[in-house]
Amino acid sequence: MKIKIDNVSKSFRNNKKVNEVLKNISFEVNEGEFVSLLGPSGCGKTTLLTIISGFKKADSGNIFVENKKVDGPGVDRGFIFQNYALFPWMTVEKNILYPMKQQKVPKEDREKRLKELLSISKLEGKEKLYPSQLSGGMKQRTAVIRALACKPEVLLLDEPLGAVDFQMRKILQEELENIFLKDKITAIMVTHDVDEAVYMSDRVIVMSTDKGKIIEDLKIDLPRPRDRECEIYNKYKENLTKVLTTALGYEEVAATKED
Repeated sequence: MKIKIDNVSKSFRNNKKVNEVLKNISFEVNEGEFVSLLGPSGCGKTTLLTIISGFKKADSGNIFVENKKVDGPGVDRGFIFQNYALFPWMTVEKNILYPMKQQKVPKEDREKRLKELLSISKLEGKEKLYPSQLSGGMKQRTAVIRALACKPEVLLLDEPLGAVDFQMRKILQEELENIFLKDKITAIMVTHDVDEAVYMSDRVIVMSTDKGKIIEDLKIDLPRPRDRECEIYNKYKENLTKVLTTALGYEEVAATKED
């Protein structure tokens, strides 16, 4: 067991009204496993991810990484934002080197790691370019390998491909899968895209709008690389789409309870 989410609850206060987003959420993620959090808007999946990262604190419950309690952000967890979050005044090379310099990684090791990361992300020859000179796909790959630079225990991804178009999204899913398989990293990704969840994940956890209640924890038992035209692949998509419909139904139930 690499990550343990243990009875996590979180509420937000808006004026005098309290909105309970997560209530007693628990699950575990194994070493080297890629898990997607799938669900409709407002189900608390991004809130949960930011609690795992240490950017937000839970009201109750705990997060453990390698049996160590999470009390705040740490180098053991890399985070990839939807909008890339690259430093615009730094080149690709300097963006990737930045976290390693912050962690005082020796120069020789930094250069070696930089070369490895540029190779697996197919960004060799682009290292002197600035973010404004990169395509959306190149920006996302840069963001991913920057997060991997210090070899975190866990990679957290908040809809990492949400800002790219449909065709580029599919290409990047394949490229990112290759990167994750080579680095054998444990990852948790937030997404609302069923196809993306099936393609990228070893497991898909579906959350509902009823305080983030987990209504499905589905293992995707398919070989990699995955064939999107495969009958079983599309069966997984069909089943998850049905579960998502149920997840959306919780919103109506919750609204009825409030009335």
